[in-house]
Amino acid sequence: MCWSAEADLVAGTVVTGLGVACLSGVRHRRQLALAALPLLLGVHQLVEAVVWLGGEGRVDPTVAQAARFVWALIAMPVLAVMVPVGVWCAAGRPRRLLPFLVLGAATAVPLTVAILTGPVTAEAHGHTLSYAVGLPLAPLLLAGYLVATLGPLVAGPDAELRRLGWAMAVGALVCAVLWRTAFASTWCALAALVSVLLLRWVRGPAGVRAP
Repeated sequence: MCWSAEADLVAGTVVTGLGVACLSGVRHRRQLALAALPLLLGVHQLVEAVVWLGGEGRVDPTVAQAARFVWALIAMPVLAVMVPVGVWCAAGRPRRLLPFLVLGAATAVPLTVAILTGPVTAEAHGHTLSYAVGLPLAPLLLAGYLVATLGPLVAGPDAELRRLGWAMAVGALVCAVLWRTAFASTWCALAALVSVLLLRWVRGPAGVRAP
């Protein structure tokens, strides 16, 4: 997980491998966006390993800066759009999930602008990393981000995805309580591990149910 470069490397490698297995099990195009989530989050952990190495002076500062930038892009705007779109497609594009897509896109825009204008910094606090991006109205954006990423999973029609959504919601609460200063890093690490539940969803009857 996010405890060190080595831990991120191991976790990222495992989750990435499971992500490849998840994608290989896809039987319907509508599954693709969600099935790609474990692979994306596994790569995300590998990127964070480079962030750790940069903080320890073990890689070139330019490489470390690029790693922080990529980490923030995946963690914030990419997930804010990818998760609601993936659930919407998997559920057969129901209208009741459209508000989550709109919210995700609306949240992703200021997040992307803030990351592009930078800087993105990362500071070690013991065994966690605290990321900082100059976000306007940060509490409001965080609320929109969490609703956009967790809401469609919890509100969707698929029982497996609802379980995934509640697991990630509980994880967000635990990370906020235990690692408030490093919430983004710890929650993304937990989400990477929990996302492997999608392997069961892809291969099980819920993942192939007709919309």
